[in-house]
Amino acid sequence: MPRFSVIVPVFKVQGFLRECLDSVLGQSFDDLEVIAVDDCSPDGCGAILDEYAARDPRVKAVHLPENVGLGRARNAGLPHATGDYVLFLDSDDRYTPGLLRAVADRLDATRDPDILVFDHVRTHWWGRAGRSDAAGLLEQAGADTFDVRRSPEYLRLFLVAWNKAYRRDFFLGHGFQYRPGLYEDAPVTYQTMVTAERIACLDRVGVEYRQRRQGAITRTPGRRHFDIFEQYEGLFAFLAERPGLDWARPLLFERALDHMLFAVARPERVLRGDRKEFYRHIRAFYRRHVPPGFTPPPDSRRAEIRLLALVPHHRAHLGLGLWRRGGKAAARTASRLRALVARHAKRSWYRVQLRRPLDPRLAVYSAGHSRAVNGDPRAIHARAAELAPQVRGVWVVHPDALDQVPQGVECVTTGSWRYYRVMARAAHWFNDCNWAGDLVKRPGSVHVQTHRGTPLKHMALDLLDRPGARHGTNVRGMLRRSDRWDVSLVANRHSEEVWQRAYPCHFASVRSGSPRNDVLVSGGGGRAAELRERLGVDARETVVLYAPTLRDYRRGRHDWRVDLEALTASLGPGHRLLVRLHPSLARHHERALVLRDLHRRGALTDVTDEPHVEDVLLAADALVTDYSALMFDYAVLDRPIVIHADDWAAFRATRGAYFDITAEPPGHVTRSDEELAKAFTSGAWRDEESARLRAAFRERFCEYDDGRAAERVVRRFLLGEPPEATAAGGTGDGGTGDGASSGDGREAGGVVRIPRALDRSARRPQLR
Repeated sequence: MPRFSVIVPVFKVQGFLRECLDSVLGQSFDDLEVIAVDDCSPDGCGAILDEYAARDPRVKAVHLPENVGLGRARNAGLPHATGDYVLFLDSDDRYTPGLLRAVADRLDATRDPDILVFDHVRTHWWGRAGRSDAAGLLEQAGADTFDVRRSPEYLRLFLVAWNKAYRRDFFLGHGFQYRPGLYEDAPVTYQTMVTAERIACLDRVGVEYRQRRQGAITRTPGRRHFDIFEQYEGLFAFLAERPGLDWARPLLFERALDHMLFAVARPERVLRGDRKEFYRHIRAFYRRHVPPGFTPPPDSRRAEIRLLALVPHHRAHLGLGLWRRGGKAAARTASRLRALVARHAKRSWYRVQLRRPLDPRLAVYSAGHSRAVNGDPRAIHARAAELAPQVRGVWVVHPDALDQVPQGVECVTTGSWRYYRVMARAAHWFNDCNWAGDLVKRPGSVHVQTHRGTPLKHMALDLLDRPGARHGTNVRGMLRRSDRWDVSLVANRHSEEVWQRAYPCHFASVRSGSPRNDVLVSGGGGRAAELRERLGVDARETVVLYAPTLRDYRRGRHDWRVDLEALTASLGPGHRLLVRLHPSLARHHERALVLRDLHRRGALTDVTDEPHVEDVLLAADALVTDYSALMFDYAVLDRPIVIHADDWAAFRATRGAYFDITAEPPGHVTRSDEELAKAFTSGAWRDEESARLRAAFRERFCEYDDGRAAERVVRRFLLGEPPEATAAGGTGDGGTGDGASSGDGREAGGVVRIPRALDRSARRPQLR
C-alpha cells in the first residue's frame, strides 16, 4: 500500500499534462501512485496517459466513457486509490520539488491527522505571483493539530481540492463526493474541514497553480456560475443530516454568502445582464438558511450581508448594486478626500515647523528605507548614546516596521505629525538610503549618508546604460534626493571613487570606515555565541554562511544558483549551513518554496530574518556568496570566503560591475555545484592560496575599518571635534575626498557645518 494516492482529473490539457505528471513522478518521495482520470478528453491526453502508464508502474490510467466534469472525474478516481492519503491535483498545475517528502514528514510528526493543508503560488501566463492570502494562517498554525470548532479562522483557507492531503479512511468513511458543476470544491472543502477532528498545516508552497490566459472556467463569464447555489444547497443539506454540526451553521452560512458576493462582483464571472437574477438567488438563499440570531463577523463582507437582511426581496439586487456602485465608490472617494485633507494639513504643519529654529541636540536615524533599525545608522546611534547623550536620537520607521524598534528607543512613523515636526527641527540626519522626496534640507543641518556597504554592482548614474537593471528606478529623482547629502561615509578609496561618480552631487567624502563593522573588528564579545546558541548550533560545529544577491536578469530578481541540499551534503557532519537571502527577498515565494522547507527538515538554518547581519557574520566560520556586498564586510573578520560565480557573465552584462570579482576575489572562485562541493571536501576553502587572496582583498577594501568608525562619526558630527582628531588610520587629512574640501567646513552649534552650493544646476548631471 503506497503512502500517497494522487488523483489527477484530465481534460483538454495536453500542453500541460506532461509537466504535471513529471512534477509528481519526479518527487524525491516515491512511495506513491498516480490515478490519472481521462475525462473523455478530445485531444491527445488519453494517449499521453497510456504512455506514462506503460513506462511507470506507479501510474494507472482510467478512461471514462463520457465527459462527466471535474468533480465527478475526481470521484471516479477514488475507488482506484489504495494509499494512506489521497491528494487531488488539477492536470494543468504541478507540484513543487520536495513537496511530498515535506508532506510525509509533517504527517509523521503530527501522527496522521485527518487533513493536512499546504500552500500554493499562482503562476500566471506572464510569470509567478506571490503566495496565497492564507500564508499567514499556515505559518501561525505551527506544528500542532487543531479543529475548526476551536479555530474557525481556518475556514478561510483557499477553497480548492488540491491544497490538501486527506486521510483516505477519513475521506471515504464519511462518503465525501464532489458534485457536478462549477464551484464543486467548496462544499467538500467545508464538509471535510468541519468534520475533521485533527487538521495540520504545512507552511510550504506545494502547488504551482497555473492561471491560464484562456480556458480558465472561473474567469469565463456565463450562466455556469449559477452552479454556486446548488453547490451550497448541497452543503446545507449535508449539515441538516448531521445535527452534531449545528455549531458550524453560522460559520458556513457567512462563508457561503461571502463566496456568492465575491462571484457576483466580478464581471469575468457573472454577466451584467445576469446580476439581477444572481442577487435574487443570493437573497433567497439567505432567507432559507439564515441561522437564528445570525450576526456577520467583523472581518466579513459585513455591510453587504446586513443589506441582504434589510432590503426587501424584490429590491435586493438594487440595494447591493447601489452599495457596490455607489456606497463603496462614495466610501472610497470619502477615504481619498480624508487622506488628501490630512496630507495637506500635515504639509502645512511641516511648513510651520520649518520656520522654527533647528535643534542642534536632535538627530534622526533611518535604515533600510525606514523598515529596519540596523546597519551603520544603528551603530552610530548606539555610540552616540554613550559619547553624546545630550543629543536626542529619534528613529524614523514605517508603520509596518514598528516591531523592529528595540524597547526604549524613541521613534516616529513616516507621514505622522511627529515625523514632520522632528524632520523639520533635526540638525543631524543619518541614513543608509535616501530620505523621502518631500522633505526639505534646511541650511545648517547636516545629512550624513552612510550607504549600505561597498559597491560591486553599478549604482545610480551608472545604471543609465543598464536598462534592465534600472527598470522601475527613477535615477533622476534619486540624484535629486542625493543632492541633500552633506557627507558620504566610505570604508575604502574604491567606495569613495564610485560614490563620487555614481552620485555626482555636492557632498564631502569622509574616510571613516563602516560603523556597522566596528563590532566585526572588536570580535563582538559574546554576540556570536549567543546567536549560535539561539540557532541551536553546537560550539564545535563549523558554520558556513551562504548569502546570495539579487539577479536583475530574472523575473522576481531571484534565482537559486546553488543546490542547497547538495552543498549541505558536501559539507558533511560537524558543519552547519546558514542561508541569508537579500532583505528584499524575505517574502519572496521561492523562500517558502525551498528554503523554509529545508530549514524545518534541519538540512540548513534560514537566517534571513535575523535583524542584525553583523551577528550572523560573527557566527560564521566561512562565507559562500556570489556578488553580495556582504563579502566586503566579512573580509574584516579575515575568515575564508568562497565566490560562487557560475553566472558572472550574465550578471555583469545585466547589472554591470566596478571590477571583475573573479579576477580579484577574496578567495577561491567556483562555477558549478561540483566545484563548490569540491572546494569544501578538498579543504581548499581555507588553504594558503585562499589566505593570500583574502589578504590582498582586505588590504584594498578594509582600509579604514579599524573598529572606531562609529566613534569617529559621533565625535566629528555630533561633538564637533576637528577632522584631524578623528581621522581614520592612514588618511592623514581626516578623510575628505575630492568632492569637497574639509577646510570649507565651519563649526557652529557644536557640529561641523558644510556649506551648500548656492547653484547646483551647474554640476547636476544631464540624464538621458
